[in-house]
Amino acid sequence: MADATQRPIVIKRVKKHAGGAHGGAWKIAYADFVTAMMAFFLLMWLLGSVTRGDLQGISDYFRTPLKVAFSGGTGAGDSTSIIRAGGRDLTRADDQQLRRGEMPSRKQALNAAAARAEVAREDGQRLKALKQKVEQVIDLNPLLHQYRNQLLVDITSEGLRIQIVDELARPMFDLGSAQLKPYAREILLALSPTLNGVPNAVSLTGHTDAKPYASGERGYSNWELSADRANASRKVLVAGGIDEGKLKRVVGMASAVLFDGNDPLNPVNRRIAIIVLTRQAEEALNKDSGATNKDSGPTNKDNGAGGSEVRAPAAAVTASTAPENPDVRNR
Repeated sequence: MADATQRPIVIKRVKKHAGGAHGGAWKIAYADFVTAMMAFFLLMWLLGSVTRGDLQGISDYFRTPLKVAFSGGTGAGDSTSIIRAGGRDLTRADDQQLRRGEMPSRKQALNAAAARAEVAREDGQRLKALKQKVEQVIDLNPLLHQYRNQLLVDITSEGLRIQIVDELARPMFDLGSAQLKPYAREILLALSPTLNGVPNAVSLTGHTDAKPYASGERGYSNWELSADRANASRKVLVAGGIDEGKLKRVVGMASAVLFDGNDPLNPVNRRIAIIVLTRQAEEALNKDSGATNKDSGPTNKDNGAGGSEVRAPAAAVTASTAPENPDVRNR
């Protein structure tokens, strides 16, 4: 009989299962999934970077591979030769395939054009407002109002133009000289603060009628006289408070551009033209400033009184000293 105090021996056997939930089979499945995703995104990237013509060629290849192979090689859609040259054909512009090399320059050109259009628009608005202000100053100023018929204000391709013209009984200058009459001086002094109220540059042009001096063009002529009168007007404007740096051009045109072309001796041909320049006209003037006697040719524009507007001087002369005894003539 067995000993009652002897304990029974219990043997536990643990069965090990290979793999199971902690095996490595899932890693293989995950790697296949990542590889498939990489292939998918690579395919999407290739489709997005290929031109429409190449996509059409790939589509045609899978439909009729032999036809595409014989007609375009490995070429794709819009190939015209079996032999393909190296590099990308940048001259293709059909089927929305743009010339990539020209895109930045086109954008820059569009931006520059838009900027110029905006500057021109702002200039137009500023000059229209200035025109209204000048007309208001003329109407409200008793001195200017009595000479209203001699003050002509209009907008031209160069900018706002203010012309002070002669009348038969009321010339602006002394006979054959650049000496301003007192009332002409007062007109310029009254206009000076108004012209100084805008940032635009100013141009001054002197004109005479067609009556020549007896000495002709060899001595002191209409060219010198018109230049001297323009320069005398400049001095008065500066004395009236206009910023001297705003005056970009002071020239004499003689009788080259008549206000009344039908009557070259009409007193209205004797005039001073003050032009508040647009930015575009000022830039063109700055570009031409380095050239010597560069003519751009006059552009005639009807101003309602048989006159014309000069976009650039046909000739310009510097101010000079008038002779002591000019020929007797009514200028």
